[in-house]
Amino acid sequence: MSDRHDVLFVMDPPETFDPRADSTYVMITEALRRGHRPFGTTIADLSLHGSEAIARVAPVGLVPGEPPRLVYVEEPRRRSLAEFGAVLMRKDPPVDQAYVAATWILDHAGTPVLNAPAGLRTLNEKLSILRFGDLVPRTFISRDSSELRSILEELGGRMIVKPVYGYGGREILLARADDPNLGSLLELATAEGTRWTVAQEYLPAAVEGDKRILMVEGEPIGAVLRVPAQGELRNNFHAGGRPALSDLDDRDRAICSAVGPMLRESGQFFVGLDVIGGHLTEINVTSPTGMQEINRLQGLTGDATMQARFWDALETRLRASVRA
Repeated sequence: MSDRHDVLFVMDPPETFDPRADSTYVMITEALRRGHRPFGTTIADLSLHGSEAIARVAPVGLVPGEPPRLVYVEEPRRRSLAEFGAVLMRKDPPVDQAYVAATWILDHAGTPVLNAPAGLRTLNEKLSILRFGDLVPRTFISRDSSELRSILEELGGRMIVKPVYGYGGREILLARADDPNLGSLLELATAEGTRWTVAQEYLPAAVEGDKRILMVEGEPIGAVLRVPAQGELRNNFHAGGRPALSDLDDRDRAICSAVGPMLRESGQFFVGLDVIGGHLTEINVTSPTGMQEINRLQGLTGDATMQARFWDALETRLRASVRA
């Protein structure tokens, strides 16, 4: 039986990818390098026919250039998801109704889906950290401004507030007890009491950056420090953070060892952990990124890259699936 597989990426359109930054881009180029056949689809092109998951898909290829671009190389057609060796869910957030509905369809794929749809639904990236209380900063959730004021006092007059379903650094705010605009800030954060908001202990180490640790099959494969721009609170690359060389210390490894079993049990194949000052702040399961930054900073090429390690593990999965 052939070791080459058709693999489907549920993703944003390939023309939107940044060839120098997007992890999905190098996942696909590595698939091509290994002789696999990557296909793409969007969540809008997923459907159910009875209990059979169908998608309108097209093969993805490279157009020469500097850097090369990914494009669809044939017209799309409908195929059963069960025909693919694996389905990789790489749709960027938000986790909205359309995203959740897509995971329900993917439940019927009839082939391995990574990350597992049920886990994508249940592991909120801001709140799943609470399973690891001794490793995380003090964290609360509320949509009541008066309660959030009390929490702020309990946390010493400074805290981070962010939406439960936020992503990419959007709407992350620093609340201070002495801020005359505190009332307006809390109204904004809670959408005037209609939206759940995470309130988290402010960690002074955040000014030095947060560490993104990439995990495959519950094991760390690399890390990068995301350093905030001058005068900026947020570290996310999408919010202007810059990458800096980093590695794992003993505390990071303890965090990975604690979180890894949960990731494996919930079928979360590729995950990004965010760590600030030795505290786990988020568990990113929806299309985490950071591969290309780690490759560049560590000078990784060929079989040593982050995408190569990703595919080494995925090919092990594919071989096991074929034997089963």
